[in-house]
Amino acid sequence: MKILVLGAGAREHAIVKALLRTGTAKDDLTVAPGNAGISADAHCVPSLNPNDPLEVAKFALEHGTELVIIGPEAPLVAGVSDALRSEGIAVFGPSQAAAQLEGSKSFAKEVMAAAGVPTGMARECKTIDEVADAMDEFGAPYVIKADGLAAGKGVIVTNDRDAALAHAEKFMDIGILVEEYLAGQEVSLFFLADGKTVVPLSPAQDFKRAYDNDEGPNTGGMGAYSPLPWLPEGFVEEVQRDVAQPTVDEMVKLGTPFVGLLYCGLILTERGIRVIEFNARFGDPETQVVLRRLTSSLSNLLYKAATGGLNGATNPDFTKDVAITVVLASEGYPDTSAPNRPIKHLAEAESNPHVEICHAATAFATDPETGKEHIVATGGRVLSVVAMNQTFAHARHHAYEAIAKIHLEGSHYRKDIAAKVAN
Repeated sequence: MKILVLGAGAREHAIVKALLRTGTAKDDLTVAPGNAGISADAHCVPSLNPNDPLEVAKFALEHGTELVIIGPEAPLVAGVSDALRSEGIAVFGPSQAAAQLEGSKSFAKEVMAAAGVPTGMARECKTIDEVADAMDEFGAPYVIKADGLAAGKGVIVTNDRDAALAHAEKFMDIGILVEEYLAGQEVSLFFLADGKTVVPLSPAQDFKRAYDNDEGPNTGGMGAYSPLPWLPEGFVEEVQRDVAQPTVDEMVKLGTPFVGLLYCGLILTERGIRVIEFNARFGDPETQVVLRRLTSSLSNLLYKAATGGLNGATNPDFTKDVAITVVLASEGYPDTSAPNRPIKHLAEAESNPHVEICHAATAFATDPETGKEHIVATGGRVLSVVAMNQTFAHARHHAYEAIAKIHLEGSHYRKDIAAKVAN
């Protein structure tokens, strides 16, 4: 099966590695635009704009593509999946209308209300005065969310009233939701959806704050682990019954069937499971650990979802081994990112058979002194170092041993990923 993966980050690299590991031939894989790391595993087309519906559809037709997997949210909101479907090409990714589950927090709240999905109270605000009033209503800690896409940086949870108002002001042009604060353990749970049926993957937990002990600003994610040994029995089944399936059913009623990856961001409160947010694609960095543990054919699963074939499908198989990922970030991330800097000792770090490295923001450059080609960091989150083993203690050992070998000037990473489950 000829497959085109759209995207250029560690999530897409993890998808490529999982496809190869579970039976897809390298010659059948194309990634656009890809990055330096992905180019070692698949043919990359840096010139193809993944956010241009007509350009992507034309490329897929010309190259006999049988399945397109859309990684990031931007192509979904741009309507790339609609252009592909209109040409009869199977797409793993929701339509532009259905992607509003992620593109608009207020739309997601409306869907949850209609479907009876448990979530926190929220108020949609169009002025800073309305934001201040809603903050007074819900009290601290304050939860302020940008209503539209914000590259994983649209949410702030803080006791600092001035910081909350400043965050709201920053994203006021795309709308603001003020929500009640929900206390508890957070869980990311992915569901494959074919428009009617949902099939769960394995739960994971990510680490949003920039620094150890959940300190510092929110990021796109600094690490993750899977599975979650502390989850109550029947958790996945409950979420499928009370959250994922009702949401997909409601999307059918709205005339916007959801086909692709429904990411359920959840929290276990004293009152039970609540939905924090939905995303319309694989989450990063959770994908790196969930797909690392997958043993079923990923291409088969995604093709079934894309073509309405999940009804009666057996749940995917996962190894009993555990996986963790640690993100290496550029100096200044998440507020800024350093200019392109060389990354050294990647091969040494990945020589461990328990470790794989997913590239997020890397490119090839030529050393002006030696004339040799090398890899440079080009963005905020640069690499995801993924390790798998029988225990979290061993997986952590391998991950941190590997990341310590990598040299990127000014870089930083969290040292407490999965520490609590490794004890």
